[in-house]
Amino acid sequence: MFVKICGITNDEDALMAAALGADAVGFVFAPSPRQVTIGTVRDITRRLPAEIVTVGVFRDQEPRFVIDTVLEAGLRAAQLHGHETPEDAAAVRPYCQALIVALSAGDPALRHVDAYGADALLVDGVTPGSGKVFDWSTVEGAPSHGRLILAGGLTAGNVGDAVRAVHPWGVDTSTGVQMSGDPSRKDPRKVQAFIRAARAAAPQPHHPDGHGPFDWAESGL
Repeated sequence: MFVKICGITNDEDALMAAALGADAVGFVFAPSPRQVTIGTVRDITRRLPAEIVTVGVFRDQEPRFVIDTVLEAGLRAAQLHGHETPEDAAAVRPYCQALIVALSAGDPALRHVDAYGADALLVDGVTPGSGKVFDWSTVEGAPSHGRLILAGGLTAGNVGDAVRAVHPWGVDTSTGVQMSGDPSRKDPRKVQAFIRAARAAAPQPHHPDGHGPFDWAESGL
């Protein structure tokens, strides 16, 4: 079970998430209470363990901006979380080690997600970053093959049910582990509980082959 902690804004939270067992940390470059700068993220990525997948999250931003940000911030992956086209994805893909495309649950584009050439599909609610849970049955329109990452209002309290219902390859949370009263910080207790609950519900042991959540040689991550 691949676990991504998104909306990281500082090195303390990034290092904490890594230490507690997260596979990936996400940095939001789109307008958000958790929006970060290239300089901030560059300083953070330099301190993280090599096995952590660092992801830049973008929403309806020009491919050139996405590419420059990925390269300057030292990111390993880009997540397109807006209304980007397959052409936008194709422009970005050569400049990052992995590409994640995010679509809303029930979006007709789910049937044609292969056109994006993404390494993983993230399915979120209609309003990304809202922290609201959506009807997980709507994920049924997503392709059954490939890597599906489930997001949208996931917390330690519901991620187990989500994993058992959807059987995703991975899960993603941001608001579900944030510090009470401060959307820019993560609560270590919530992060730890989330990771434990997600892994406990996974149908297979975490990283049973000892090589992490990806086939490193195949994906280039």
